[in-house]
Amino acid sequence: MNFIDKVTVLITAGDGGDGATSFRHEKFVDRGGPDGGDGGDGGDVVFVATRNENTLASFRYQKELKADNGQAGSKRRRHGKSADDLRVAVPVGTVVASEDGTVLADLAIDEQEAVIARGGKGGFGNAHFVSSTRQAPNFAEKGEAGEVVTTLLELKMIADVGLVGLPNAGKSTLLSRISNARPEIADYPFTTLTPNLGVVDIDKRSSLLFADIPGLIEGAAQGKGLGHEFLRHIERTKVLIHLIDAYNEDIVDAYKTIQAELKSYKTALDHRPQLVALNKIDGLDDDIAKDLQAKLRKIVPVDTPLFVISTQSGKGVQELLYAVKAAVDKQKQVHPAEDEVEEVVPVLRLQNAEKAWTVTAEKNTFVITGTRIEKFAARTDFANEQGLRRLRDIMQKMGIMHELARKGARAGATIKIGPQQFEL
Repeated sequence: MNFIDKVTVLITAGDGGDGATSFRHEKFVDRGGPDGGDGGDGGDVVFVATRNENTLASFRYQKELKADNGQAGSKRRRHGKSADDLRVAVPVGTVVASEDGTVLADLAIDEQEAVIARGGKGGFGNAHFVSSTRQAPNFAEKGEAGEVVTTLLELKMIADVGLVGLPNAGKSTLLSRISNARPEIADYPFTTLTPNLGVVDIDKRSSLLFADIPGLIEGAAQGKGLGHEFLRHIERTKVLIHLIDAYNEDIVDAYKTIQAELKSYKTALDHRPQLVALNKIDGLDDDIAKDLQAKLRKIVPVDTPLFVISTQSGKGVQELLYAVKAAVDKQKQVHPAEDEVEEVVPVLRLQNAEKAWTVTAEKNTFVITGTRIEKFAARTDFANEQGLRRLRDIMQKMGIMHELARKGARAGATIKIGPQQFEL
């Protein structure tokens, strides 16, 4: 399966069912009253984070998700059935954003849920509108349309440890040695084209999730090479292991190159706790290995552990893993564990906007905008005079009719609300 970590998907919630216009017709019952039932609600589209998914590959050919519509109401006050929500499994670490980049949900915890698009409410049947002054309403509401959202899904891996370094530093070899992951390994640059995950057993009681990130080159943070697209996968790692090839012509420059890229990235990753490991020392004399270690020690911060290892022979690897475990435990004490975080990024809703409205005059046409009044208009059957009269009553209560008069609207003027229009 190909690694897919960014995809655009059209999300469509279900429409609400129409309310029914009906009157009782029973034997021996004179002038039976209205009995039209309400329509059912449309289904929401809900994303559910799960560790059983590793990529967004399931969305590669499924570019649209749509929930079912609610059923229409019927006579004898029978309400239409509300549609079931469409529940969509996505990998833990999925960030859902709108077209303008607004984050709608950040699914960072296993089994975390977020409503991405809300289904439309069902329309009221005519039985709902019975009152002392309206005893035989001959109209019903239309169902509300479900929300339609074009989303960008982006997967940011949530691993405990991220492996970084120049191409061929030995990251994939290390991951294959310490876990059951089987990344592709070869002598040429950019063997790793996609991030690899591996569960590493540190001891009999604990394990960590490691992420092998494709090799970075100078300028990766600005989009060069392969690293730019995958740097974001280490945004959430608690600790970084920086591997350096001991056979590199200039190990100091190799270290500085990676640190510069981490610092240049938008979230400044250079402050993330690190462990530095000089790799591939099994073919070197001890004196040469010590000399290389001393060169690195001069530029590596004093509080950053420095190890000399061989991913091929395993020399120094276990000591590195114990140190990594200690560093991760320390980070967990500083920052709450993921499953203890209660606050999640919600789907953004402009609650106050529902109460606002505006009236704009365009010659003899008056355009009314506002979330709440547009919802009422969308649920109104403009071909039904009683339904249109109810909309005018709502506009009167909201103060819109007064504003229309103030702006010079007279009988016969065209009133436009959303795609619908009628004469005043």
